[in-house]
Amino acid sequence: MNETPLYDRPEIYFAAAAFLLAVGIFGLIRRRTLIGMLISGELIFSAATLNVMAFNRFRAPDPAVGQIFVLFIMGLAAAEVGIALSIIIAVYRNYRSVKTKELSELNG
Repeated sequence: MNETPLYDRPEIYFAAAAFLLAVGIFGLIRRRTLIGMLISGELIFSAATLNVMAFNRFRAPDPAVGQIFVLFIMGLAAAEVGIALSIIIAVYRNYRSVKTKELSELNG
């Protein structure tokens, strides 16, 4: 009767990260607007962050390395959101839409 609690099992964290990754990829494929794609990309970043933290907690000898790496991922995600939102606003000002099918003039 020495069962470990759920928060001490790495499989739970890996399954949650896989679920977030699957939802993010599904959202990138199915979303028709740029904002929806941006949110799906953030879900993928969250999955990567959760995976790094789980590996850090259960496998790494030094916990600070994983936490610093997660802070780097969070900073990268914040920069990505800022740049993507500015591009989306510029596209909306020019084309009056954020739907990807209506942006056919952007094709090379």
